[in-house]
Amino acid sequence: QVQLVESGGGLVQAGGSLRLSCAASASIFSFNVMGWYRQAPGKQRELVATITNGASRNYADSVKGRFTISGDNAKNTVYLQMNSLKPEDTAVYYCGALLRRYYWGQGTQVTVSS
Repeated sequence: QVQLVESGGGLVQAGGSLRLSCAASASIFSFNVMGWYRQAPGKQRELVATITNGASRNYADSVKGRFTISGDNAKNTVYLQMNSLKPEDTAVYYCGALLRRYYWGQGTQVTVSS
């Protein structure tokens, strides 16, 4: 059973930064895809950034140039560095990982005030 535990959310002013962490119960290289998704109130969950097969990185157009996804296999942890945050980045951020099926963390709230 795969477990994903997120941390690092919080309240920040527009233009600020946050770093999210996702600790996995298995090596991050064991997952086909691992990354971050978010869901704002009244909206569907959307992709933010992913790492595929431990190497290829993919970002939503809305976060390109501001967010960076990275991984530390020694710690079984994936990070999302979020800079130049905007109020529209406010959402619950979920860590997700694909290994035969998708696994999800419990989510962490990110709130960006204007």
